[in-house]
Formats: sequence, structure tokens, C-alpha cells
Amino acid sequence: MKRLRFKSSLKCNGCVNAIKPGLEAIKDIKLWRVFLDVEDKVIEVETDKDEEAVANSVQQVVTNAGYIIERLRG
Repeated sequence: MKRLRFKSSLKCNGCVNAIKPGLEAIKDIKLWRVFLDVEDKVIEVETDKDEEAVANSVQQVVTNAGYIIERLRG
């Protein structure tokens, strides 16, 4: 299982609810969660599929919802 992490501009649970339908629609995500209690407001997803395709889908969902997202490497 691969774990992908993203820095985001999410601020609250309302923001998380705005991206929830889009993330849940990505069939290749096994699990996703948002950490609002850290400075970077990290979105973490787990997948066993193509890492780049999933990362692109996550970035598109968050961007389309009006938020900033940046993939964290390493």
C-alpha cells in the first residue's frame, strides 16, 4: 500500500466536507484522511494503484473545490 501526502489550504471540517464527495469518488483510493491539527493541513491517501494517477486525481478534486494543494515527497 502506498501512502501519498499533500499539503493543503483546508482550514476546517467544512472544507473537508467540500472535498469529501470528490475523494470518495476516486475508486483507487483505499483510505483517505485529513489532518487539520498540523500546520500544513495534510491530506493523506492510501492506494495500491498507480501513484501518479491517484495523486493527479486528488489534486484535481481539491483544486476544483477551490483549495490549494501541493504534493509532499519523501
